[in-house]
Amino acid sequence: MVITNSAAETRRLGERLAGQLKAGDVILLEGELGAGKSELARGVAKGLGVQETVTSPSFTILNVYESGRVPLYHFDWYRLESAEELYELGMDEYLGGEGIALVEWPGRCPEAVPETCLRIRIEADGENTRRITEEAVGGFRKISVE
Repeated sequence: MVITNSAAETRRLGERLAGQLKAGDVILLEGELGAGKSELARGVAKGLGVQETVTSPSFTILNVYESGRVPLYHFDWYRLESAEELYELGMDEYLGGEGIALVEWPGRCPEAVPETCLRIRIEADGENTRRITEEAVGGFRKISVE
């Protein structure tokens, strides 16, 4: 478990995490609204060398960033009605594909979650403090968010 005390610290944690990621990795970002999922995603993007401004894909479901060392596929499944919407987007090309997939709100569509992934849970503990834990699922290699 890692504790961060600001959005900037959460982003820096994401930057460090990015150094351990490779093409095909799927990272699930779990936590309540405002927990810091998008901040961690911004840090991962920066660590990958993404040049574009990283925004939450709440309304588009998927933002693709191709300016980093590998493509970054940033999903937000919060507004999904069914897994069918993901398949219509061609999700199969993105999860486990040529880039790294970050999925916010994976619990909204659990049937679409790959068997092998890294699950990161972010919990707010006060206004700025976040407790961040990781769990390798389905044989995902050991990665530390510390």
